[in-house]
Amino acid sequence: MSFVITVYVPTGIVMASDSRQSITIEGKTPDGKPLPKIETVSSDFAYKTFLLPGQRVGINTFGESLLGKTSIESHIKRFAEEVLDDNDDINSIPRKLVDFFRQHFPQADTAFHVAGYNRIERKSIPYVFLCHVGKNSVQRQNLAHNADTVVYGATWGGQADVIASLLQPTQSQPKPPIIWDAMTVQDAIDFAIYAVRTTIDTMRFQARPKNVGGPVDVLLITPDEPPRWIQRKEFRGETGRPA
Repeated sequence: MSFVITVYVPTGIVMASDSRQSITIEGKTPDGKPLPKIETVSSDFAYKTFLLPGQRVGINTFGESLLGKTSIESHIKRFAEEVLDDNDDINSIPRKLVDFFRQHFPQADTAFHVAGYNRIERKSIPYVFLCHVGKNSVQRQNLAHNADTVVYGATWGGQADVIASLLQPTQSQPKPPIIWDAMTVQDAIDFAIYAVRTTIDTMRFQARPKNVGGPVDVLLITPDEPPRWIQRKEFRGETGRPA
């Protein structure tokens, strides 16, 4: 499981994710009877937020993360190398991404946020899509219902119950609103990190599988500058150990 979030405000788009990769082990006894499934952490160094630098588009991924025993990271790299060219942009990439995965994994419970800008005449228009492989769906998230008006907010995926319980109102407990239209880029970065970190820290103390964790990766996309990483885990060797 994962937790990813995409925050879209008037001056930028922020995408963030955790780094934990969990797997479910299924075994059998010598006489062929199934053993109870065991969910375990296989890594705290999985990438779930990706940048397509040539197209200036970001991707968050959540859901089923090992397809054909291969990580999503490997599939995304293949997609960028084999499918995309310089003419692709935020409008063409979401559909191509879903079609690429459906060629080999048509039933995959794998979803994506795909975000970026498209310049129309003299305006930079933000686009945020929610895509699902198994459902064969591509839906734009940052439009008002039944209208073509751009709206601002946040969309999240994966283990979302923690942040939803904090922010989404219920009939018995209304919540103070977040004024997304007034949020700055720095506030959007802070909110994205808060959402991931709060999910990790809350699940730590709950009696439940710890399937969200590890470092938090954060990508910033703005209309007037190249996308850049605010923070991203890096490879490292041994530290603090004598030779």
